Amino acid sequence: MLSKIFKAYDIRGTYPDQVNADAAWRIGFGTGQFLKDHPQRPQGEKGQTVLVSQDMRTSSPELATALSNGLRAAGFNVIDLGMCDTSIMYFAVNHFGCAGGIQTTASHNPPQYNGFKISAPLAKPIGGTTGLPDIQKLAEKSQGLDSIETAGSYEEQNIWAAYRKHVLQFLTPPAKPIKIFVDASNGMAGKMMPLIFKDIPNLQFIELNYEITGSFVHEPNPLVAENMIPTQQGVVEHHADFGACFDGDADRCMVTDEKGEIIGCDILTAMLSEHFIKQEPAGSKPTVIYDLRSSKVVEQTITQLGGTPVKSRVGHVFMKQILRETDGVFGGELSGHFYFRGNYYADSGAIALAAIISVLGQTDQSLSDWANPFKKYPQSGEINFETPDKDAVLAQIKNTYASSNIDELDGITVDSFETDGWWFNIRASNTEPLLRLNAEAKDPQVLEQLMAKLTPMLGTQVQGH
Repeated sequence: MLSKIFKAYDIRGTYPDQVNADAAWRIGFGTGQFLKDHPQRPQGEKGQTVLVSQDMRTSSPELATALSNGLRAAGFNVIDLGMCDTSIMYFAVNHFGCAGGIQTTASHNPPQYNGFKISAPLAKPIGGTTGLPDIQKLAEKSQGLDSIETAGSYEEQNIWAAYRKHVLQFLTPPAKPIKIFVDASNGMAGKMMPLIFKDIPNLQFIELNYEITGSFVHEPNPLVAENMIPTQQGVVEHHADFGACFDGDADRCMVTDEKGEIIGCDILTAMLSEHFIKQEPAGSKPTVIYDLRSSKVVEQTITQLGGTPVKSRVGHVFMKQILRETDGVFGGELSGHFYFRGNYYADSGAIALAAIISVLGQTDQSLSDWANPFKKYPQSGEINFETPDKDAVLAQIKNTYASSNIDELDGITVDSFETDGWWFNIRASNTEPLLRLNAEAKDPQVLEQLMAKLTPMLGTQVQGH
């Protein structure tokens, strides 16, 4: 059963048939055994402590308790942070200097789902390439719920005041009044936003779906266009300066301008790059990490600003790893994750919002005025195609474009931008018979011609996936 819920980046499944108290205990116990042997585990009492927290799902308290008992049975002391957004965990592991942390959450999935996001020392992510299969094996070997007496201690702590102080280090108070429409998606942003951004001069928030009930008015996934409609409509209706919509565990933030137009997260990465690069010493060429599916404008902007652009595979595990390895100052991913060196190389929806406010609050420009110069090139957006033989299609693509510049960092990227004015990336889904296409060109006609040639080779387009 555990094999069905261990994914590429985290653990996730339906409650209670896949994710239940017994599975949670096993995962806690397995994680404890894994962290005991981690080479960066701190010495002393801090190395004996693991943090736990949970999102707002109705199943989360039961699962977090079983998870804690599993960790304690493995010999660890547990500090329970209570109901928090996922990004707090990355801060807290470093704040306490402890052996790791686990957030009970299913992020943007529907309410019947739940799961766990696991962090190693320094809040390094544990994913499919960094230890998650090892934890699965250890969990499967364990005897299960309450098979071993709990040995470690348990205490609860409130870390919100420290987290607010940390986030507000990234906020320059606005010099002009700013009104922001925020859709919390009935998720953890409903708790996080008032606690972090309360009582800041010149900031006004129009609140939507702040109620935490364990269910959702709409799916808490801002990547799906229809879930952004309430934010788009609310911004226009309330004459807000911009809108923000968070996912369920509030580590991702998507924004709209004052007209209700969604700003792509690659465009937002380019926009925020200047804010972070200019804080670095002159001539230092600070690194900014970007998702390889991003618009060419991201790489171009970073270079023009005197930074060093470094592209990454898709996924927070890879983004964080490269940001840490390069000591990068900032990074952005199309999914809405934004990463910050000053946040222990981890992502934070709250800090992303603080950065946008910091820039917008010091200029007379509207958000659309700020964004428009970065919207240079027409994009396809991510389009999914169903195909029975993904490998055969990818081989055909490589053969067709053999004379072009081909990169296989993540899927296949064919880059003919300088010569022919286009590039594209095709990635295979890990779990479904799908190929995901992202393409961009210098003008609409070139993009149309590229898509006409490409799409017949990729299979059947899947609508609304």
